Amino acid sequence: MKRSILPVALLGAMALASVTTGVGAAEHHTHWSYSGHTGPEHWGDLAPDFAVCKNGTSQSPIDIRGATPEQLTPIDFRYQPSTAKVINNGHTIEVRPAAGNSATTPAGDYQLVQFHFHAPSEYTIDGKHYPLSAHLVHRNEKGELAVVGVMFEVGAANKALAPVFSALPKRDAAPAALRGKLNLGGMLPAERGYYSFAGSLTTPPCSEGVQWYVLKQPVTVSHAQLEAFRKLYPMNARPVHPAHGRAVAVSQ
Repeated sequence: MKRSILPVALLGAMALASVTTGVGAAEHHTHWSYSGHTGPEHWGDLAPDFAVCKNGTSQSPIDIRGATPEQLTPIDFRYQPSTAKVINNGHTIEVRPAAGNSATTPAGDYQLVQFHFHAPSEYTIDGKHYPLSAHLVHRNEKGELAVVGVMFEVGAANKALAPVFSALPKRDAAPAALRGKLNLGGMLPAERGYYSFAGSLTTPPCSEGVQWYVLKQPVTVSHAQLEAFRKLYPMNARPVHPAHGRAVAVSQ
């Protein structure tokens, strides 16, 4: 089946509609899930807009292995303490900080739109899943998306995200406004080396043309924090997909 090629700005707008609502198919009321007849193996057949989920050649996530060391420019995170809303969108917990947080990547400048969680991690590194991951979704002025992946391992409580894990709304509940400000920079690891590659959204409509930066160093989350999320979403991870020869670079 021939894949349609969309202008980058249009693709970015479609992708943003998905990542900011968290439901992807809300506009045409297509239900999708992580299991059964509406699970990942069926996403590409659920709606015409989802066809790339099965036909795409740069789908995410992938198993990250055999990356090529390169002198990649460090990502400049310009995050600041921000007010935020926490939303249960039916597929994950999504956090929407106030405007004003940005990052400069090798591909340019991006504004942070939202971040959300997957259990277990969708990306694997040399076949290893982490119990939890966060995807920090950024958008530039052209509508292009860059997503930073942060892996979590069980250990000390994550102080920066404590307000989020203590205010997780149930499904169909109203968004929760966090008290005080969220320390966004505190959720990042001290060492910020990363893997870089092209990919897609990991939820329908699985739009490609997304630049991914997966940080190498994990951060910690307590068992209680992890279980608070798993109580709502025991498993919300798309399986890994073939890399199809994609180049994966790793910063030295």
